[in-house]
Amino acid sequence: MLKVLHFYKTYYPDTFGGIEQVIYQLSESGAEYDVESTVLSLSKRGDINNQKIGVQRVFYAKTNFEVASTPFSLSCIKKFKELANQADIIHYHYPFPFMDMLHFLCRIKKPTVVSYHSDIVKQKFIFRLYSPLMNHFLSSVDCIVAASPNYAQSSRVLQKFEKKVKIVPYGLDEKSYPQTKIERVNYWKERVGDKFFLFIGTLRYYKGLDILLDAVHATSLPVVIIGNGGEETALKLKSEKLGLSNVHFVGALSDEDKAALLELCYSVVFPSNLRSEAFGITLLEGAMYRKSLISCEIGTGTSYININNITGLVVEPGNVTSLRDAMLYLWNNPRLALLYGENARARFEAKFMADKMVEEYSNIYRCIFRKNSL
Repeated sequence: MLKVLHFYKTYYPDTFGGIEQVIYQLSESGAEYDVESTVLSLSKRGDINNQKIGVQRVFYAKTNFEVASTPFSLSCIKKFKELANQADIIHYHYPFPFMDMLHFLCRIKKPTVVSYHSDIVKQKFIFRLYSPLMNHFLSSVDCIVAASPNYAQSSRVLQKFEKKVKIVPYGLDEKSYPQTKIERVNYWKERVGDKFFLFIGTLRYYKGLDILLDAVHATSLPVVIIGNGGEETALKLKSEKLGLSNVHFVGALSDEDKAALLELCYSVVFPSNLRSEAFGITLLEGAMYRKSLISCEIGTGTSYININNITGLVVEPGNVTSLRDAMLYLWNNPRLALLYGENARARFEAKFMADKMVEEYSNIYRCIFRKNSL
């Protein structure tokens, strides 16, 4: 059995983003492929050792301070070195500059793979300072994995390292989602109705939710927004100023409630408009639940999941009119929305099952482990 150490800046239960979900899926399903997973992350809760989440062991190092959304931890240095010594493979999850530093500080000689989840988009000045370390780090690892060919082809960073880049799409395990309970479906039906567009995600600057609010202004299109985050207050204030009684902010929800709303919704809308959105796990969830999809063309994995006029509609990023027109078109064409949803489900089954993702990663692990053992 191969022992794999996953390393990323945050993890459950502190955060519930797409990267955390990918790590969870890899760790939980890896046992079926003789892969034993340990996860290391930083946490404001302090140092916590050997916590069990599912079948995986999780360790947390105390966050001491943050710079440009990057947490740093003094205790993590020793903890990472100890856990790395116990592992056969180190699986880094990029971007996380402190991780790059520790790779060299701890003189890691184990086989290494990097899941390249996203370019660094917002912190352009910091990126220029960080670039030499990043290039040295990515040059030193054995394999870099991107989640879609779209992203690999459009990322300037990945183009530099194309000889070591592999494509492994993210996947979801349907069995890990709770069965929808009729009482929860009925609860939400009474609260938000039985036909609405659904958004799920952390409320961040690149999610395009301000565009979504403008798009449904002066329409009766109902929207339900699941999630919280740094933009929550500003978005709620904007919704109030626009008088959007058709928009429901429901906050972060349990898995059971999220499943109920996915089951109930008419379509999934995902208006992310910057490359910080590298994939879009929410679109996968929508496809899994047979929902038509609406997303923006930003040159990333969102357009690998959602194929325009097949699984849904793809619109120009940041364009209020295009987004509104797409939503109205689907709203007024329920048969087409149903067809797109069935196509989305078929594409999910063909390309985005968790088993496929885990199998391909386990093959990568074994390949780089054998090469490093020679």
